[in-house]
Amino acid sequence: MVASNAASRLRQSLADEVNIAVCPGVYDGLTARIALSFGFDALYMTGAGTTASRLGQPDLGVITLTEMRETAQMIASLDHSIPLTADADTGFGGSLMVHRTVTEYIRSGVAALHLEDQPTSKRCGHLLHKQLVSVDEFLSRIKAAVNARQSSGNDIVLIARTDALATLGYDQAISRLKSAVALGADVAFLEGITSKEQAKQACEDLSPTPVLFNAVTGGVSPDLSVEEARDLGFRMIIFPGFAIGPVYSGLNEAAKNLKEGGRLITSGIGGPKDFFNIVGLKAAMAIDAASRENLFQDGV
Repeated sequence: MVASNAASRLRQSLADEVNIAVCPGVYDGLTARIALSFGFDALYMTGAGTTASRLGQPDLGVITLTEMRETAQMIASLDHSIPLTADADTGFGGSLMVHRTVTEYIRSGVAALHLEDQPTSKRCGHLLHKQLVSVDEFLSRIKAAVNARQSSGNDIVLIARTDALATLGYDQAISRLKSAVALGADVAFLEGITSKEQAKQACEDLSPTPVLFNAVTGGVSPDLSVEEARDLGFRMIIFPGFAIGPVYSGLNEAAKNLKEGGRLITSGIGGPKDFFNIVGLKAAMAIDAASRENLFQDGV
């Protein structure tokens, strides 16, 4: 199997029992660039954020494979050494579509993806009244993903997610994850954990498989810090609201100031040059200088 540099880095992190992979949730080039500028070792492409950003719609299964793959490819290309974990929802269809989804994500440079057991008309994991597909259908998705990885010769990390906790209970949810791991999934993702005690129990029951914690502010799960999640036994933690929350609150405040006060008030941006430096201005100038075109020899 051909090793992907980013996927291999993520696998090494997951194999370290005293470590936890911290993945801030991003959804476009700017949010990814900001996270990378702070030196995070991994990124997470949130499906909710991507759906809201690209479509202006809620996370209700309306986004397509093409839109998700395009976003993932762009983010992964910003730094090929940093592992990107991307939401793959339900795989966007039956086993053939799951196979295609995994293959397309691999070609796009994604290091890991997660597949869930909701129907294609899914909803955010922290909303109520979620529906589930049968165990057999969920496991067929996992098997199709494993087969796609094998046929591609890649080592993408496959994360099995179940939303069964809220409707079927803890035991059946854990059983689904164990069955997915037995088929070849690398990481277990129990969505909607409701307490620290339940979180610790899940990590113990699923050991030695690495377990992922979904840190959703205002969701049904406890608000865990990175250190708390690591101490409970998690090896990976994603923060889907990392960029969504600040953008939502910041833009609301800016809109209010402009509408009511007639003045745009922003914080944190010194000017165009400072902003462009975040999104690669210096690297672009270096490329230009190396080609001797010297478009920016007098500075910008």
